[in-house]
Parts: sequence; structure tokens; C-alpha cells
Amino acid sequence: MQPINETLSILTVPAFDDNYLWIIHNGQDAIVVDPGDAAAILQALGQHNLNLRAILLTHHHSDHIGGVELLVKQCNVPVYGPANDGILGINHALVDGDIVQIKDLDMQLEVIAVPGHTLGHIAYYVPEQAWLFCGDTLFAGGCGRLFEGTPAQMLHSLEKLAALPDQTSVFCAHEYTLSNLRFASAVEPNNLDLQERVTREQGKRANGLPTVPTQIKLEKLTNPFLRSKESSVIAQLLALGKITDNADAVSHFAALREWKNNFS
Repeated sequence: MQPINETLSILTVPAFDDNYLWIIHNGQDAIVVDPGDAAAILQALGQHNLNLRAILLTHHHSDHIGGVELLVKQCNVPVYGPANDGILGINHALVDGDIVQIKDLDMQLEVIAVPGHTLGHIAYYVPEQAWLFCGDTLFAGGCGRLFEGTPAQMLHSLEKLAALPDQTSVFCAHEYTLSNLRFASAVEPNNLDLQERVTREQGKRANGLPTVPTQIKLEKLTNPFLRSKESSVIAQLLALGKITDNADAVSHFAALREWKNNFS
């Protein structure tokens, strides 16, 4: 087993109302994940004296790709992204199982296809650090809306991410956590792990701190979309008349997602 590359760090770059853009760097060279806002990225790179070496994209929504054109113009770097999500300007098209080698940072990322939010959505997993960059597929306490994919696709995508090591840090793209946990608490009002998490995350936000990254282990304990097969979740769906006794696992997940769509 190779030793962890301890020279790598991650900068959290807030953008828009609730986005997080991620800069991975070694103190000199950097890559950026989902740069929806070029100005925010350029400012962060300048503040930390970093040289941009590559751009990684997870899916085609504008708050994830909006800054690419300007960054490429100014920095002339390669753009990695999903082969099947309709993004122009990608010069390294990726599919499930591909490996991205970033020589300047001495790192590699594994590509995981996670359709659901969009049909071509991908995630990046860095095994050496146990880091996951998952765009809008898995959120802290929740998951992305199904704009293009099916419940079956999203359930399978989330199962793939849940199978990563428990200690994996999850760098998702939005600060939706408190809203997600309000819904999770309606789904599992007696989940003690969830109750403790709500208190912790409320404290972070009260102090202006991000709730991301989260961790796979915590998500499996508290995120209803990773717990749709748990008896407590199924019982609540049945009690509220959102599924029938003979509903299958995909129907359970679909009912949860539809409930969340209309939850306030």
C-alpha cells in the first residue's frame, strides 16, 4: 500500500448562493472541480499563489461549468469531464472506470459513472486520500433531484458511492445540509445518530462554517437516500401511505425522492 500523499490539500471556494467549488493543490499546482464561477476560482488561485493545471467536471449544469471558458482562455489547461453529458470544450472525455492522472500533483482519480441527476453525471474518487467529488449526486444528508435519470439509476449510483470506504470524505457541490436534515428527520424521527448530527451541523452553520465535506460512514447512518432499504424508512413510508406493502426497493427510493421534492 502506497503512503498517502500528504502534500495535497483542498480549498473550499464558495460561489453563488450555496455552491462549493473545490481546488485541489500541493502548494504550487492546482486542479479545480466544477468551476461554475471563474472569478471566484481566479481570486482563490491568486490568493494562494497557485498555478491551475487542469479542470475536472462532473456534469453539464451551468453552476458547475460556467467558468470553464474563461479559465481555459486565461490558463490554457486541459478539461476533463463526462463523455456523455453534452458538455462542449472537454478535451479528455471520461467514462466509468477511467483513471485521470494529474502528474503535476502526483495524483490519480478514479471515474465513477453516477447517472440520475443528469444522464452522464460522473464522480471522481481519489483512493490515496479517500476523497470523493460527486457534484450533485450525493449531498450531505440528501441526493440530487432526478432531472434526467430514473429512480433506478440514482439508487444504483448512490449504492456505488455508499460502497466506498467508510472514511471517504465527500466533497459535494452545495450547502443544502440543514434543509436535507429537516427532511431526514421527518423520515426517521427516532434516529439518534441523525438527531446528534442535526445539532452539530446547526452549530457549524451558526458559526458560518461549511457542513461539507461529509463522510460516507455518516451518510450511511443519517441520509435517508442511502437508507431507503432500512426497515425504519420503509415503515414511515408505509405509515404515510407513500408506498404499498408490495413495493420494491426502487419504489421505496422513488417515493422518498418525490416526498423530498415537495417537502418544505
